[in-house]
Amino acid sequence: MTVADAITSFCIVVGAALALLAGVGLQRFPDVFARMHAATKPATLGLVLVLVGAALRMDRPGAIAKLLVVAGLQFVTAPVGAHMVARAAYRAGTELSDATVTGRLEPVEPGDELVQPAPPAEHDGGG
Repeated sequence: MTVADAITSFCIVVGAALALLAGVGLQRFPDVFARMHAATKPATLGLVLVLVGAALRMDRPGAIAKLLVVAGLQFVTAPVGAHMVARAAYRAGTELSDATVTGRLEPVEPGDELVQPAPPAEHDGGG
């Protein structure tokens, strides 16, 4: 086994594992907003790793170029698709699960203080 074979095997196995984790996340996450992350982030990285592993085994530049096009299209379409799903879910009034934590400025522990933004400076109309 050569170094190229080892790198190819590593990329394909890790990519497939990430794709599997994305599928598990789709089943286990509680709401649509969490699921859209599982559908895009690990699945995209998993596909790119599989494509890198496949490209290392290719001999023809044309075949490698096709794999690059596939990777590029995945990077362009996955975020757009996730954005559209989130937008539709938000507009439909989909509620978050109770397990979903939001709001970085909310207190984490009882007794923690909120960090409030400073009020805007008043403008006297002078110029």
